[in-house]
Amino acid sequence: MPLVPVVPENHSHVLAEFDCLDPLLSALRLDSGRLKCTCLAVSRKWLALGTSAGGLHLIQREGWKQRLILTHKEGSITQVACCPHDEDFIAVATSQGLVVVWELQLERRGRPERVSLSWEHRGHAITALCWDTSTLRVFVGDSGGKVTCLRAGSSKLGKGSAFVIFPVQTVTTVDSRVVQLGYQDGRLLVSSLSRCYLCDTEREKFWRVGNKERDGEYGACFFPQNRGLLVGQPPLLYCARPGSRVWEASFNGEVLSTHQFKQLLACPPLPLITYRNEPLYNPAQKSSQSIAFPKLLYVGDQNLLTWTDSAVYIFTPQNGQVLLWTEVKDLVDIVVYRSELFCLHGSGRLSHLSLLSAERCVERLLRRESWPLAAVVCCMFQHTITTGRARKSIPIDRLEHLRSQLSSSTHLELSGQLEEVISKLEPLDSACSSRRSSISSHESFNVLDCGIYRVISRRGSQSDEETGSLINQSMSEEERLKEFSFVHEEDQVEQDPQSSERTEAERSEQGLQFHLPLSFRPKPPRIALQAVKDSVSSFVKKTTEKINTLQMNSELRQRSEFKEGGQADTTASYSEEMDNEVYDEMPNTEADMQELRAATERAISQIQDPLVLLDPACLRETLLEWLPVLERILGPEEYGSAAAGDSKVDGAGEERWERDYLSPCSEQQEESFSLSGEPTESITENETKEESPELGGKEDQCDSTETEPDTSKGSPSEPVRVVSPKPVPSDLLANLTQLATLYTELSCFRNQQDEQAVGCTNFLRRYFFLLDKERVRRMCLLCYEEQPEVQSSFTEAMLDLTQSSKVVEVIQRGDLLRSLRSLRELQPWSAPPLLAHLHRLYEKHGEAAVRSFSQFYPTITPADVMTIAQQSHFLAYLDNLVQSRTEGHRLSFLQSLLEPESLRQDWLELALTHDAPQRCDTLTPDGQPRWHSHCYSWGYGRLLSLLIHLPADLSSKQKMAETCRSHGYWIGYLYLCCELQCRTEVFATICKLDDISLLEEPEGVEPQTLDEWKLLIQLSQQCSSVGDSEQVPGVNGSSWSNGSADCGGKISPESLTLMLARTAGPDRAMAVLEECGVQVVLSPQSELVCELLRVTEKRQRAMIQTMLERCDRFLWSQHA
Repeated sequence: MPLVPVVPENHSHVLAEFDCLDPLLSALRLDSGRLKCTCLAVSRKWLALGTSAGGLHLIQREGWKQRLILTHKEGSITQVACCPHDEDFIAVATSQGLVVVWELQLERRGRPERVSLSWEHRGHAITALCWDTSTLRVFVGDSGGKVTCLRAGSSKLGKGSAFVIFPVQTVTTVDSRVVQLGYQDGRLLVSSLSRCYLCDTEREKFWRVGNKERDGEYGACFFPQNRGLLVGQPPLLYCARPGSRVWEASFNGEVLSTHQFKQLLACPPLPLITYRNEPLYNPAQKSSQSIAFPKLLYVGDQNLLTWTDSAVYIFTPQNGQVLLWTEVKDLVDIVVYRSELFCLHGSGRLSHLSLLSAERCVERLLRRESWPLAAVVCCMFQHTITTGRARKSIPIDRLEHLRSQLSSSTHLELSGQLEEVISKLEPLDSACSSRRSSISSHESFNVLDCGIYRVISRRGSQSDEETGSLINQSMSEEERLKEFSFVHEEDQVEQDPQSSERTEAERSEQGLQFHLPLSFRPKPPRIALQAVKDSVSSFVKKTTEKINTLQMNSELRQRSEFKEGGQADTTASYSEEMDNEVYDEMPNTEADMQELRAATERAISQIQDPLVLLDPACLRETLLEWLPVLERILGPEEYGSAAAGDSKVDGAGEERWERDYLSPCSEQQEESFSLSGEPTESITENETKEESPELGGKEDQCDSTETEPDTSKGSPSEPVRVVSPKPVPSDLLANLTQLATLYTELSCFRNQQDEQAVGCTNFLRRYFFLLDKERVRRMCLLCYEEQPEVQSSFTEAMLDLTQSSKVVEVIQRGDLLRSLRSLRELQPWSAPPLLAHLHRLYEKHGEAAVRSFSQFYPTITPADVMTIAQQSHFLAYLDNLVQSRTEGHRLSFLQSLLEPESLRQDWLELALTHDAPQRCDTLTPDGQPRWHSHCYSWGYGRLLSLLIHLPADLSSKQKMAETCRSHGYWIGYLYLCCELQCRTEVFATICKLDDISLLEEPEGVEPQTLDEWKLLIQLSQQCSSVGDSEQVPGVNGSSWSNGSADCGGKISPESLTLMLARTAGPDRAMAVLEECGVQVVLSPQSELVCELLRVTEKRQRAMIQTMLERCDRFLWSQHA
C-alpha cells in the first residue's frame, strides 16, 4: 500500500465508527424497502427509533438490546425526544400532528402509559420537539410557526396524578416554519426560517436575537458555559447565518460577535475512521465553503456540531477554529449524546460515530485488534501519537506490538512508516526516556558502583545531526558572502592606503568580514581560513578584521611599486606567503587541541567518581582546573593579549584596534536592535542584520548592564558567541558540552564569587556554542527570578543563533497566521529555537500571539511563557491552555502544571487582579461583602474555579480563602470556607450577600442542623437593615448585573422560615423561631404555604399509615 499522508498538526480529533448497527436494523426488520427508520433520539440509556409504520423501538444502549416497542395508529413517527432528566419519559410526534408523552414505568415493571397527549398541531407537520431541563413539559414547534407547551402528569407524583389533564399552552407563533428548538435555564430558543427568538417562559417575555433576517433552514442552540463553584455563568447562544457564519449571542439575546468559518473550511476533510473502508486523506487544498447550517448541536466539550447531506462539521467557537470536518454521505439527521453521534441516512441506515482524540481512537482500535486501521491512524496523526501525553493511553510497548502484528507481505510499507513514528515517540516524562531502544540508538551508558548511569553520547547522534544542520546552514550563507567579500578585497588593493581605515569601517558595517583568518595569529594560515566558514564568532571577526587591516596596509605599502605589473602578480605573491605560513602555524593549533583534549578527558574521568560528582566543592575544584585551559584555547581573552604582544602590530595600530572595538558600542546604543531581532528604520542596519546574524548579538551587548566579576576585570559585557572560533572534533565537542553545561549550572545555582571563576552570565555568553541548549533553558527557568540576566543572555543568544531561519522573515512581515503556520512546519520542535521564534512573535503581536502559544505545549511550557510575556498576557495564555483540554481532564491537567505548588497562589492572585471587578464594588469600606456583589462576572472565572478546586493542604486553602476575601471573590471564598468547615463564616457571608439561591442545593450551602438554621435566622435579622441600605440606587455595588445572570431572592427571616418549613415542617419551623426570639409576621402567601405544607404532611402520614397497615395484614395473611 502507498505511504499514508500525514495530516496537519492542528488536527487532533477524528470521527470514528466502532460499532455496526446493521445487525440491529435487520433484527428489527428496518432494512427492508417497506419499513424503515424515519427519526431517532438518544439518551444515556436509550436509543429510540421511530418507523414509518408508527412504531417506536426503544433500544437499550448497553448491549444494543430491544426492550420496548410503542405503537401509534395516528401515522408514522416524525419526531422523538427523550427526557434529559428522567429517562422514564419520552415524547413522540406523528405525521398527523399528534404529540404523545409516554411514561415507560420500567422501574415498577408496569406497562407504558400515555400520560399526556396533544392534537394542537393537527394538520401541520411537527418539525421540532424539546424537553424542559427540569420539569416534565415538552415544547413543540410545527411548520406553521406555532410553538406550544405540553405538560405531562406522572404516577410518581402520587396516586391519581397521572390522570390529571394539563391544558396545552400556546407559547408563541413565529413568522415561519420552526427549524429548531432549544431550552436552557428557563428560556426557550426558537429558530425559524427568518429569525431566532428567545422566550422567557416564566416571565413571558420575548426577544429577537439580532436585527438581520435570513431566508432558509438555519439552526440555533444553547452553548453551556463552564459553571462556577456555586453560581454558574449563563450559557451562550449560537445562531447560524448565511455564508458559513455563526452568531454568538449572550443569554439575553444580544449578539456579541460573528464567527466566519468560510475560509477555515478551505482545508481538506479528515477521513472517517471506519471498518467499512480504508481511511484516505487527500492533502490537496480545497476552496472555501459557503454552507447553510440547518441545525446546531452542542457536542463533546465546548464544541459545536452541524452537518449537511454530505459532511459533518465540528467547530470550537470559543477559539474560532474548525476542530474537523468529515465527508459522510446521504445524511438526514444526527442526534448526539456527549461525544457520540448517531446518524440517520437517507436509505434508513444508521451509523454510530464517536468524536475522540487520535490517541484514544488508536487505543480503542488496539483493544478491538484492528491492527492495520490502528497503524494507519498512527501514521496519519503522528504529530499527536508521538507526544509524551499520548503515552498514557498508548504505551510504547503497545505500538511495538502493533508493528509486530502487521503482515510483512501485505503491509510492508505501512510497517516501515509505523517504525519511523515509533522512533519519534516522546516518553511519558519528558525529562527521561522510557524506551531503552531510543537510548541505545543514540547513546551508550554504563552503571557506576554508586548506581549512577553514565550516559556517553555517540558520534552521529540525533543531537549532533541537529547541531551540524545549523552549522551547515550558517556555513552556506557565509560561503556566499565570502565570495562577494573577496571581490571587495581585490578592489581595495588598488585604493590609496590612507583611505583604508574609512573603507574598512564601511566593510564592517556591511557585515562582509567572513574572509578574515583566525584572530590571534599575526598572519593567518589557510587551514584556519577554511575553518572560519562555520565557526568564527562575531567578536572574533570584529577583532581580527581590524588586525588584518593593519597587515594589509603594510603589505600594500611594501608592494606599491608592483602596481603596474598587474593585479594577477599581486594576488600570486599574496598566495605564496599564505602557503609558507601554513606549516609554521599548524603545529601550534594541533598542540592546543591536544592539550584541551587531555584536560577535558582528565576532568571527565574525575567527575565519574561519585564522591566528586555529588560534592559541589570537589566538583567546582575539578571544573576550575579545567577552565584555564578552555579559556586559553577557546576563550576570547587570548585574542586581546596575543594581538597586543604581536611584534608586527605597532602601538598606533593597537590604539586604533581598541578605539574601533570599544567605539561601536557607544555608537550602536543610539541605533540598537530590539530583543526580537527587529532593526530600526535604518535600511543599512536591516541589510546588515539579514546578511550577518551574529551582528545582532554583538549589538545587543551594548545594551547589557552586567558587570559580573570575572577574569577580564573592567571589561565591557561579554559578546554572545554562538559558533566556535576553532574547529573542534565531534567527540571532543561532546565532552566539552558536558563540562561547560555542568559548569554553567554549578555557577548559576551556587552563585559563589571567586577570582578564578567566570560568572554564570559571562560564561554563558562566552561559550554558548559549547552548551546544551535544552539544559540551559531548564536552568534559566529555575533561576529566572533570582538571576534574570541569565535568562536575558540565553534569549539573546538563541535569537542570534536562529536569525538565519526562514521563519524569521515570515515573522518580520507581521502576518500572525502565516507565522504560526511556518512554526508548525518546523516539527518536530526543539524547545530553545522555538522559544526564540515565539519571543519574536510576541514582540511583534503582543497578546494576540501569546494566546496562540498553547498549541506548542508541551514543548513550550507555561514557565517558558512567563519569561517572555507580561503577567496579563500570560494569564490569557494559561486560560487558553487549560480550556483546550476536555472538561474532565482540565483539573488534573492544571494540577500537572503547578510545579512548584507555590504557583497556585501566584496564579490565583494574578487571575483575581486582571479583568476583575473593582474592589470598591465587591467590598465595603470595612471589608465586608457588598449586597449581591457575588453576581459580578470575573474575566478568568473558569480558571479561578479550577484553581480553587485543586487539591491542597489546610494552610494553602486558608491562604487562598483569605486571598479571595481580600479581593471580593465571594463564590470562591464560600467554597473554600465549606472545605475548611467554617460554616458560620459561610452563613454570615451569604446573609450579607443577600441571595437565597446560595442556600439551595445542588450548588448552594444548605443548613444541615437546627442549630445552623437558628444561626442563619439570627444573622439574617442582623443583616436585613444593612442589606436594605445598600440596595439604594447610586451606591457602589448596586449596579451588579454586568452581564451576569439575575441573582435569586432576598434572605429574610420569613423566607428562611419557609425554607425550614419545607425541610422540617411548618410547626417545627415556628418552634425554632420562638427559640431564637425572632418575631416574624408571615404574609398571607407564606401562611397559605405553611397551611398547605401541614395538609400535605398529614396526608403523607395517613398514606404511610395505610400502607403499613396493608403490609401488616398481608404479612399476617401469608403467615397464616
